[in-house]
Amino acid sequence: MAGIDMADAAPVRIEEQGAILIITINRPQQRNAVNRAVSLAIAEALDSLDSREDLRVGILTGEGSSFCSGMDLRAFVDGERPELEGRGFGGLAEAPPKKPLIAAVEGYALAGGCELALACDMIVAAEDAWFGLPEVCRGLVAGSGGLLRLPKRIPAAIALEYALTGQRMDAKTAHGWGLVNRLTPSGGALAEALKLATQITANAPLAVAMSKQIINEAVDWPEEGIWERQRPMIESVLGSQDAQEGARAFAEKRDPVWRGV
Repeated sequence: MAGIDMADAAPVRIEEQGAILIITINRPQQRNAVNRAVSLAIAEALDSLDSREDLRVGILTGEGSSFCSGMDLRAFVDGERPELEGRGFGGLAEAPPKKPLIAAVEGYALAGGCELALACDMIVAAEDAWFGLPEVCRGLVAGSGGLLRLPKRIPAAIALEYALTGQRMDAKTAHGWGLVNRLTPSGGALAEALKLATQITANAPLAVAMSKQIINEAVDWPEEGIWERQRPMIESVLGSQDAQEGARAFAEKRDPVWRGV
């Protein structure tokens, strides 16, 4: 259509900056509410992140003044569901990528939007951002991971308070509880997320991937036998060519050249 940039019209915009994949929900007029098209596009982008060796870290953000306001209720009323089989809400909630994913949050991350942020490994947020699970105020339940993930990220009693009252949590409070990794001035979340992602991409890809896997899985490991579970995972990285390269680069006082093998 004349005068319209089709990339700008897409429900999700995908950009690459070196080894970093930026996934932007691109529905600012709807406060980046998620419909099925958004879920499908995010799922496709995450598949690319995990399958391509040249991509190392993903960033999920929203266009304009909000990260994501949750499910597109108009689409829902029309019979459309944003959940994907085996992937869940936003193509992410039930199947996060193996590679690190950072949420860059401006404005509101509410309901499903908060659940998408929680599905990411780390959160960078503007100081005036807000998080919340208001589902109980509408007779609903935060069933896309909010009730499962929030008590693992902050104290359970605090998570329970926010889940039962539906009240919003400001970014500074979220940072104080450890939910948010880094705070930025308004408008600076994506730039700071890119800095964080760049720090991660400087490191060995196998070691990064295994570190994420162990941290995520070890939460549910019984104390007895925990070292036996971890040992083969660690050994798989210690036996890699990148482990040898890291040691050589340190001894030779140069930057390592990672190959991911």
